[in-house]
Amino acid sequence: MTPKELRDLCMSFNAVVEEFPFDPDTSVFKVLGKMFALSRLDGRPLTVNLKCDPEDAIRLRSEHEGLIVPGYHMNKRHWNTVTVDGELPDRLVRELVEDSYDLVVAGLPRAERLRLDRP
Repeated sequence: MTPKELRDLCMSFNAVVEEFPFDPDTSVFKVLGKMFALSRLDGRPLTVNLKCDPEDAIRLRSEHEGLIVPGYHMNKRHWNTVTVDGELPDRLVRELVEDSYDLVVAGLPRAERLRLDRP
């Protein structure tokens, strides 16, 4: 997956914005003000921090040792850093990004979730 493909994927979800609160090189993708992905799109290797269910996070880290690790500078129970350099299948990366978005949306107040469902 290329940096452009990763950015386009993150931006494809409903109500997502890209912000740069930490520095001009770190893209933070948010849904209704809540972060679901964080990446230095010019980084080598390309990585992205994604929210993850704690049990899934542990399983993914063991299944993809070295490619999925505890979230860098994040709550390591709930965040993984995923290396997006082609070794992991793009399909898996897409699923992990979507899962991160879904977890964040699930934590939003009901009224905000309902707003997301409207066309």
